[in-house]
This record gives sequence, structure tokens and C-alpha cells, in this order.
Amino acid sequence: MAARASSWGTSVALALAALLGSCATPPPAAREPAPSAAPAPATAATATRPQLFVVAANPLAADAGLAVLRRGGSAVDAAIAVQAMLSLVEPQSSGMGGGAFMTYYDAASTQVTVYDGRETAPAGATPDMFLDDGGKPLPFATAVLSGRATGVPGAVKMLAEAHRRHGALPWRDLFGDAERTARDGFLVSPRLGRFLASGRFPESNAPDVLAYFARPGGGLLRPGERLRNPAYAGFLRRLATQGPNALYAGETARRIVARVHEGALAGSMTLGDLAAYRPVVRQPLCAPYRVLLVCAPPPPASGVGLLELLGLLERTDVARYGADDPRGWFLFAEASRLMYADRDRYVGDPAFVDVPVAGLLAPAYLDRRARLIGERAGAAPAPGQPEGAAPRGVDRTLEPTGTSHFVVGDARGNVVSMTTTVESIFGSGRMVDGFFLNNQMTDFSFSPRDADGRVAANAVAAGKRPRSSMTPLILLDRQRHFAGAVGSAGGNAILAYVGKAVVGAVDWGLTMQQALALPNLIARGETFQGEADKFAPAVRNGLAARGVTVRPGQGEDSGLHGVIVRDGRLDGGYDPRREGKVALAPAD
Repeated sequence: MAARASSWGTSVALALAALLGSCATPPPAAREPAPSAAPAPATAATATRPQLFVVAANPLAADAGLAVLRRGGSAVDAAIAVQAMLSLVEPQSSGMGGGAFMTYYDAASTQVTVYDGRETAPAGATPDMFLDDGGKPLPFATAVLSGRATGVPGAVKMLAEAHRRHGALPWRDLFGDAERTARDGFLVSPRLGRFLASGRFPESNAPDVLAYFARPGGGLLRPGERLRNPAYAGFLRRLATQGPNALYAGETARRIVARVHEGALAGSMTLGDLAAYRPVVRQPLCAPYRVLLVCAPPPPASGVGLLELLGLLERTDVARYGADDPRGWFLFAEASRLMYADRDRYVGDPAFVDVPVAGLLAPAYLDRRARLIGERAGAAPAPGQPEGAAPRGVDRTLEPTGTSHFVVGDARGNVVSMTTTVESIFGSGRMVDGFFLNNQMTDFSFSPRDADGRVAANAVAAGKRPRSSMTPLILLDRQRHFAGAVGSAGGNAILAYVGKAVVGAVDWGLTMQQALALPNLIARGETFQGEADKFAPAVRNGLAARGVTVRPGQGEDSGLHGVIVRDGRLDGGYDPRREGKVALAPAD
């Protein structure tokens, strides 16, 4: 299918001031009228007055964040309360032992800042640490349960740094709801119960998981049964009074180091690694899409991939088609495959590898890549050759699911869009002080080099941050006012999930709730996975006729949460695949 001419600006600057001040904004693409029941697409009209909001994957977490906002807390204050509660009630997805990326919008300055709390490899990490004695990659189930799987956690120090800059309430006052819930107990949700009952993930049978969720009468806890976590309550008390040092020094730090050194394939983390961790404050990557400016975290996150996907789609006529037309989904699938080929080959930690961000987002490069979208899906596309790209090895990163996303808006109009993770389900399956340790080291490529000897961009190195698919977005209008925020869980499928939500809400005129509920389609390499049964038969047949046969996916699935501004009003949605909630309250 022929791609139309580019409507993007003539350049994509990487400096924040240039990105937010000089991006040309294209006119809306021609499109067929939306169904009468659907709202108009998102416009540049921002909300007339700030509104308190929290959208999170669990009602207890959303309510904890809203309670902080009602006490006069900032968006960052509320995000800390949300994360503390998620670590307790959704431990399969994120926690204090993991990492996160926060994209933050400051209403007063209209600036966007990214807070990088990605885990780092311990100083003792080596490129071959996930290879066996014969030089072959270890089985994932073996690696994920080992002490080597855990990277130095970053979420807590990142939140502390964001709070230092943007907090309104004292740090000590942000953990009370989570501490009380841990002490008094909460009811196991149906979704958590399903993960405990399935046994399909290696971590589900880890000793710490079995011990924590054990029922007095035998077996594991079931939905509706009460779970208490006094160890976590005690940790939160110390975290509230001691600050981040409650995790990065002292008794908790010693227990983390001891736990990762246990068993075969012991980790190398030391107290020095924990003490040395520093979050990174980064400038976002921003690029125009339709009437909006989309801002995303730079490498080692995958915002550059999400922006490339949108850039490719804007060079097609995807906006003409609705969610019931296979032509739109076909364009989405083919653009996704091109993006993933590039993302997988080139993105890594920019402190260790040169990531060709400018080349990947250059209009001429996007024009060339978009012209590869034909009438039918062919073989898996090869990575392109953007300007500034060095030769890179074939990536062997596995990256399963186990993540959460939430958005928060405060009375001053500031917004947090944050994706947070322990990587796989229950992280490494190892628990310390009531929270699970991450397995982010398995987000590196197990094979550091390919058959031709080229080093993978995402190879392991001491102190390096593994590549992440997390892409918490902030959307702005032409005046750089807040226009929306969205992100998702889902491992390497996050980019497809978030891209689908943007297309649904912006191009196809759906409400945010409708956009998030659209069937998931992840097109990567030779595979087309997703929620095959949720597509209408006509859409499935139309895709198959174009060479795209959607097969059922696997794993934790999406965890999309977001808001968008339409005609001065906030439109929020949560992923129906989870147990989320849109919590709203007037700012006054």
C-alpha cells in the first residue's frame, strides 16, 4: 500500500528546548467520519481547569494516590503512594525492588522531564554471565530464578529524586495507606489469584513465592482470601523515616545482597553497588503526531521506537480507517515490524553504545522505511541503516512481561506518566522484607555477540542499564499544554500496545476507554501475535488476505492506562484486561 508524503517537520531536534519549541505540527490527515457514538479526535483544546486524577491497575493503588492529592500532594507525591501500594497488591508486576521510568510534565514551565530509575548491572557483571560452559545461552527459566538475574534496583531512588524536585508533602507522609494495608491485610484479587493458580511461570513455583502466598490449610491463597505482609509494613515504616537509605543501606541492603548470593549461579551485587546507584534525569524525545506533540523517554527506554512507529504510520493513510477495517490494522502491523527491527538492533544504554536516535527519527529515513509497506506482508524486515548507526550484533533479548503503568494529575496541572516493573512475574521470585527482587539482568541479550562477532547493543556490561520497552508518554498541544498521557505493561509488546492506544484515540476518534480495549496486535519479525478472538471475523479474514495471520499471544498481556483531553474535558481509561480504576476528583 503506497505511503503518502511526509507531513512531519523538516527535522527532529534532540535538545529539549528545540523539541518543544520548534517542532512543526502537521495538519490532521484526511479520514472518514467517525461513528456518531464516538467522540471527536483529540484536539489542542486543553482542560479548562486542573482535575485530580489517578489511573492505575489496582483500585487500592488508585485510591491511595487520590488520597494524597486530596491532602494537597503533588503528582509525584501521589506517584510514590501508588507505587508503595502496587508493590503490595500487584507484586507480580512492580515493586520497591524494581525499576521505573517517569515522564513528568510541569504545568508552570510547560516542560517535560524524564526520570530514569532503570536498574543497573552490578560492578561484577560480565558479558558472558548468562552463557553456559559451552558458550550457549542459559535457559530463561534457569537464569530468571538465579541470583544473577537481579540488577541494582532503581525505582525508590528515582522517586526520591523526583520528590526532591517536585514534592509538596513530606516524604514521611506518603506511605501510610500502603503500610496500613500491609499490616491489616487485603483481599487477593482475581488477577493475582490467577497467576498463583496457573503455575505457568518459573517464578510461580519459587520457594519465596510459595511461602508468601501459602494458605494455612495447604496450597496457595485464592481470590477473596486475606493476605497480610507485616515485613513490608515494617520496611515502609523505615522507608518513611529513613528515606531511600532504608533500601540502599543498612539491614535491607544486607538482606538483598545475601539473597542474590544464594544458590547456584549466584549474583555479584555488593553493598557498594547499592550505595552507588544514581537515577538519571534525562531530556525527553518529542516529535509531532497529527495536532499533538508526543514526548517519550530516550534510551535505554524505547521512546525512540514508539516515535518511529508513529512517524511511519503518519506516512500512511491509517487515519482513514477505523477499528473495524483490516486495512488500518495491516498498516499498523507492517509499521510495527519495521520499528521493531530497528529498535531491537540499535537501542541500548547510551552511556555504553551510540544509539542513532536522530537517524531513526529523521524524516528522510522514515520516508524510506515507510515505502517498504506494500500490499501484503512479506518476510521479516531487516533493520534499516539510519545515519549514525554503527554495526550491531543480532539481539537475543527475551524480555517477558511483568510491569505496571499509571498516570497521575495534581491540582496545579502537573502530570506523572510512569511505567514500573520487576520485569518478569514476581521478578526473580526472591523476596526481601516483603517485596520481590527484580530480574532485570535478564533484560540484557544473553548472547553478547552474534555469529559474525558483532557486539549486541544490549549486551551485558558492568554498570550498564538494560534496554527497556517502557514508554510512558506525555502528549502536549501546540502551546505545550497538557493534552494526554498513556503507557502500558507488556514486555517487548509495550510499544505495540501504546501505539495502538494512540492510533485508536487520536486517529480513529475513540474514547480512551475504547482505545485501550481495542484488540492487541503485536507484529514483530515473522510473528503476528495478539488477541485473535477479539478481532471481528471480517478483520481477521482481511488481515489474512494480506498475509497477516494473527495467532494467540501469551504472557501477562497489556496494562494500558491513560487520559486524553477532548474539548476541554479529561477522558480517562483503564485496561479492561486488568483490575484498574480511573479515580477523579475536583481540584478544589
